[in-house]
Amino acid sequence: MQEKLWTRDFTIITLGTVISLLGNSVSGFAISLLVLDYTGSTFLYTFFLVCYFLPKVFAPMLAGPYLDRRSRKKVIYSLDFLSAGIYLLLYFVIRGGFFQYGVFLAGVLVIGAIDGVYTVAYDSFFPNLISPGNFSRGYSVSSMLYPIAACMVPVAAIVYKTMGTVAPLFLFNAVSFFLAACFERSIRYQETHMAAAPREETVSLRRFRRDFREGVAYIRGERGLLVITVYFFINMLLGQGVQVLYLPFFRNHQALYASLPVDSITLCSIMSSIDVLGRLAGGLLHYRIAYPPRKKFTIALCVYAAVSVLASVDLFFPVPLMALAFFADGLLAVTSYSIRLSTTQAYVPNAMRARFNGTFQMACNAGSILGQLLSGVLGEFLPERGIIFAMMAVNLAAVYLIVYRGRADVRKVYNREV
Repeated sequence: MQEKLWTRDFTIITLGTVISLLGNSVSGFAISLLVLDYTGSTFLYTFFLVCYFLPKVFAPMLAGPYLDRRSRKKVIYSLDFLSAGIYLLLYFVIRGGFFQYGVFLAGVLVIGAIDGVYTVAYDSFFPNLISPGNFSRGYSVSSMLYPIAACMVPVAAIVYKTMGTVAPLFLFNAVSFFLAACFERSIRYQETHMAAAPREETVSLRRFRRDFREGVAYIRGERGLLVITVYFFINMLLGQGVQVLYLPFFRNHQALYASLPVDSITLCSIMSSIDVLGRLAGGLLHYRIAYPPRKKFTIALCVYAAVSVLASVDLFFPVPLMALAFFADGLLAVTSYSIRLSTTQAYVPNAMRARFNGTFQMACNAGSILGQLLSGVLGEFLPERGIIFAMMAVNLAAVYLIVYRGRADVRKVYNREV
């Protein structure tokens, strides 16, 4: 008989994650729009986003070996308490009417470092709270958390437009992180990964270098994981490059949508919400339907290709077809997420999981930064839709040249019963 998914610990981590994501979604959209309006420059806007992602390149790499030797749970709730304090401070700063681009760049570097470590700790801890035989359903639930939280983005747009300040949104974020940390602290699961990597009393650079090399060697020795990591580096480079161009496109082409009853910025938030609804629908579908293990690679490959095609042309469509494309893109993105995470986290041993996740996140975040910088530079001179089309054409080529040609190795990871 299969064990139940909704155990006490799984319920707690799910509730805590939803609460913290609610705050992040609201403040993330609002501060991005604030920076774009303040600078009036696509490059400075994307540079701001790059400063958030920059520490997320190095922090996961440094955190991986550490988190394979220390309590991941303690790191998770400690960082959430710290984040609550930072956002509370930002609330008072913004409420006082103080906005300096350079100061916010420094602040976002700190937040990016925290998020980089947190992501590795969370991704390595979360699989342990899923009961045996429920990995696919567990990650289908996980895939729905961000879409649920992202439904708050239109609220952020309305509050910002109505009140002209993001201060209340940062206060909401501070409260959200504090509540999430309280939930996470009450999880009862006893971590066992430290036993496989005994704790040493002193911090040793030699030990860190040894652990890091072991993580890199593990990925290099696992050809399927290596192919997945390389592809998602390219996918994040091109995908994030596309994502940061959506808001500037709608902001710079208001005349295209002048006949609509909403302004172009609101239309952008609506399209973002439709994408989120697609992700939510995909998560619900995966919660109820289990893909045959032998078909998972084929499904993932088709999804990677379809997303590339849809994203390359969706901004050329009239609004109704654009909405349908955004919905389909969200649904397909969740399919990719669920297959990759559920299978890779089940495939990688618990004692090695943080090092793998740290290296994988480092690659993805490095790709994100390069993609955002590239889009920021190109967006100053070239039309956004042309840049997006070219990026997704390259991504489609990567699907064939990397994933399809490495199919024999990737199948060993993806085509698993989890």
